[in-house]
Amino acid sequence: MKRHTITLLVENRFGALSRISGLFSARGYNIESLTVAPTTDPTVSRMTIVTTGDDKVIEQIGKQLNKLIDVIKVWNVSDYDYIARELILVRVSTTEHSPDEVIRAGNAFGAKVVDVAEKSLAFEMMGDEHEVENFLNLIKPFGIKELVRSGTLAMLKEGK
Repeated sequence: MKRHTITLLVENRFGALSRISGLFSARGYNIESLTVAPTTDPTVSRMTIVTTGDDKVIEQIGKQLNKLIDVIKVWNVSDYDYIARELILVRVSTTEHSPDEVIRAGNAFGAKVVDVAEKSLAFEMMGDEHEVENFLNLIKPFGIKELVRSGTLAMLKEGK
């Protein structure tokens, strides 16, 4: 089982997301993350889905997605050079450690403090999957009080 990142261009219409997620659900495929937003053309949205499966399962998912009326184009970007980023917001406890110590840990990964409270700090951090996981592992000992993740955004590198 391998992680795959699939991007789609879809018609920006009512029910498109439901039909696409329903395809995954009906066939027992898991969606690890899903992001969707309009493109520069307001009638078209880009969707990024991270899922797992062997090559045969992922090929089948691609074929089934291409059959949906709302889907314009499908790419399994995992097969190419691509750029992927995820945004996280994380609230970290400052009860056991000084705020300065927690901030230094965040600075090591370029995390930005976006909220300061009496007993916690909230960071915004963006990076690829490995950077995000490494950051979370670094700050975990401080005490993660809350975590929100955007899911993966992905695009092919220029000329691919």
